[in-house]
Amino acid sequence: MLGNFQQSHLRITVPGDEKTIGDSLLKSRYLRQWLAPQTLSPELPETLTTGLTFTSWTGFIAIQHQVEFANNNCLRLLLSQGIDGYHEWVWGDGWVQSRLEGITLLPLNLGQTVSLLRLRQFLSGQMAISSDTNF
Repeated sequence: MLGNFQQSHLRITVPGDEKTIGDSLLKSRYLRQWLAPQTLSPELPETLTTGLTFTSWTGFIAIQHQVEFANNNCLRLLLSQGIDGYHEWVWGDGWVQSRLEGITLLPLNLGQTVSLLRLRQFLSGQMAISSDTNF
């Protein structure tokens, strides 16, 4: 693989409980919303499960993801093609942590930061919708 070894570990506070955050990371209909403009395989099932393999595209660069494990507060993806490495997500009430390591030409830290900020923005919108329906 061409590129440099890079690693990035970020943890941020986000609105929402563990279930809401988990749904945003494990349910493909939500992933498609907050990961845009990154695109995901059209045949992606409703929920990410252990053993699933899918592809995402950042522009013309394809990244293959294999779900190593997925549960109610952790998701670990093995990456190949555009990035050779892994991406691990861990979350709880009001926080999410992302750990990304791999060999690539892509700027991993920048992409990870943007993704986390988009996730926070998405969750803020979900919380606003949730509070509006409670009236």
